[in-house]
Amino acid sequence: MIRVVVPAHLKTLIGEHHEIRLDVDEPVTQRRLLDALEAAYPVLRGTVRDQSTLKRRAFIRYFACEEDLSHEPMDAELPARVRTGEEPFVIVGAMAGG
Repeated sequence: MIRVVVPAHLKTLIGEHHEIRLDVDEPVTQRRLLDALEAAYPVLRGTVRDQSTLKRRAFIRYFACEEDLSHEPMDAELPARVRTGEEPFVIVGAMAGG
């Protein structure tokens, strides 16, 4: 079971106000995790990644195990502590402006 934390505005959108738990097929990658997230919560399609290119949206960041995974390849396996459910995969809405 993979643990996922989403930003507050997405929690409101999906009606979940706690950590999400997903079953993700092996190998557990960002792509498979996001596929599972969008399958479980179709309203999230297009919110964390572009639906045409399937690339991360500009103001969204992915973190796990205190590391920024935003620029890692989508098919790279996630850290072992995420795959075992020990640590969550965190989706963060980046802030911009001055």
